[in-house]
Amino acid sequence: MNALPFCPPAAFELTAPANWRSVDFIADLHLHAGEPDVAHAWQRYLLGTPADAVFILGDLFEVWAGDDAALPRESFAFHCGQVLHAAAARAALYFMPGNRDFLVGPAFLQQAQVHMLPDPTALAFAGRRWLLSHGDALCLADTEYQQFRALVRSQPWQAQMLARPLAEREAVARQMRAHSTRHQHADDYQSADVDTAAAIAWLRAARAGTLIHGHTHRPADHVLAGSGNPPLRCVALADWQLQDGNLHAQVLRLDADGLQRLLLAEAIQ
Repeated sequence: MNALPFCPPAAFELTAPANWRSVDFIADLHLHAGEPDVAHAWQRYLLGTPADAVFILGDLFEVWAGDDAALPRESFAFHCGQVLHAAAARAALYFMPGNRDFLVGPAFLQQAQVHMLPDPTALAFAGRRWLLSHGDALCLADTEYQQFRALVRSQPWQAQMLARPLAEREAVARQMRAHSTRHQHADDYQSADVDTAAAIAWLRAARAGTLIHGHTHRPADHVLAGSGNPPLRCVALADWQLQDGNLHAQVLRLDADGLQRLLLAEAIQ
């Protein structure tokens, strides 16, 4: 078990409006122009879900070098913004930055009518409190990544990065993505799992019973501590990906009856 290097962060508080009946959670779509089938499926889902709100818990995009990437009307990023804007007319949309798209900023989100969501956020809904996170800050075993995360999430680093020309930023982003891929496939790479002790500490600090997160690409439901009633739980979201030409995608839906995992066709009205 890893010792906690920090105190649990204070969670942002979000209380669902009384008229919400169901909410959806998705993460790790890693959208990019090279996989249009995933982007098209995401568009069909957003424009077809009956949920009152959709929470995107990080890594919606494979890479994001700055909001100005969405300015050209012919760009993939601009098209994604249009999809979000259309979906926001049907449901409340919330976005939490991930480890790939932490540079998504207010200009893009305001244009798309999407609410920025701090990490972590405590959501009060259906008579319970749910803790939402991308999940990467809880993967403490990957110390190299945690050092990198602390650097790139700092305001000075981001200000210096965003001051560069877009083409230069995109080149830097590609280099960081390539380094991440090599790191993940290294022989001594430690599995990027959420640290149990850290997750329990976050839940208790937020007075929540269930942590919902992405990042790990390992959809599962774990009991973290069984002494409570109900016990503390950790629910990991599935990533969206193409395998052998087939789309693998899930949506986690929450309503008064609890959580359920839905295949994409089941999640669309």
